[in-house]
Amino acid sequence: MTKRPRSPRTVRTARAVLAAFLTAAAMAGAAPAPAPAGAAVHVRPAARGGGHERTQAALDAAVKAGVPGALARVRDAHGTWNGAAGVADLHAKRPRRAVDRFRAGSIGKPFTATVLLQLEAEHRLTLDDTVEKWLPGMVRGHGNDGRRITLRHLLQQTSGLFDYTRDPEVLRNLTTTAFLKHRYDRWTPRRIVRTATAHAPDFAPGTRYAYTPTGYVLAALVVEKATGRSYEEEVERRIIAPLGLRSTRLPRHERTVPAPAGRSYSWFTDDPDRRMHDVTDFDPSLIWATGDLISTGADLDRFLTALLQGRLLPPAQQRELRTTVPTGDGSGASYGLGLFRYTLCGTEVWGHTGLFVGTQSIAFVSADTRHSLVLNFNTDTLSDTDAAGDVFQAEFCPASR
Repeated sequence: MTKRPRSPRTVRTARAVLAAFLTAAAMAGAAPAPAPAGAAVHVRPAARGGGHERTQAALDAAVKAGVPGALARVRDAHGTWNGAAGVADLHAKRPRRAVDRFRAGSIGKPFTATVLLQLEAEHRLTLDDTVEKWLPGMVRGHGNDGRRITLRHLLQQTSGLFDYTRDPEVLRNLTTTAFLKHRYDRWTPRRIVRTATAHAPDFAPGTRYAYTPTGYVLAALVVEKATGRSYEEEVERRIIAPLGLRSTRLPRHERTVPAPAGRSYSWFTDDPDRRMHDVTDFDPSLIWATGDLISTGADLDRFLTALLQGRLLPPAQQRELRTTVPTGDGSGASYGLGLFRYTLCGTEVWGHTGLFVGTQSIAFVSADTRHSLVLNFNTDTLSDTDAAGDVFQAEFCPASR
């Protein structure tokens, strides 16, 4: 454990980080108007040479702000660029490497959505099927009703289901030192669903957008019911193997990140010393099918590029994938089936963010698939500066590069 050298800061929830990231990106896209006082985006001077100097500078700034190590992979018309700053391991002091695996968090959601869309293309289900049809009786009680929730609602974050990570017990185990005691607890998907449905839904299905990983746990259970095989098997045979994603895996109960990999760090709200704890190893079943993906920058780029190029889905399902609803957070972002879409500095980008204890990632590809960015920080606890948004802006805003 390493004592955090900077002043205490509030741990931000996944929802808060996501909103801050999208808002910062939207504000960056509004340039050249000056940012309002107190805005999270900090525009840096344009770098000479027109390369990735500003992106590297943003990585360096993230480390200066408290990130142990930052890793980025960029692909554009000039080829592939890998940038890094800080260390992969605070004790060994090893630098981060482009081949390092990391926990990608919710970037796994597009994988889940893709499998469900493939099953629709095979006429094994439709997205207008209800949850009740496939998982009878599972979503009931406290105002929850699986007869009113469709598979499309699950994938498009319009189900209204309570986000189980907001359950007081779960939240305490993720944001306080209770994590260190409960990090190896085993969860089942049904226990996750029971935790969510013990709370009233946030709104009626289909009436608005609200990000909730609960829907993706249910979606993966539908995959298993429709195929008779495990969720992991289906993702492996439908996506990972065909695309040759050799560094990507779904760990189920595996506690460690396979080498090559660094370590991940976090601090907790009830630790008065604000020490940085190594939180790399834990049982990922709490985030099954919604945030447990392990991958690399190269593999995530390859997957998102193939998905957006239509190589994984027929045209009808590709149109469904890209049919979005507004997030309503003021950023101008919208959400399709497992993908965020928004415009940054005139460039339309698609992808996802990922956040869990010890890790924060983003992976986005331009609509024409010619420009991509995958980013990972090996911590989830950052300063008030939106470091991920700064890196994103530095890479996708050519006027400021």
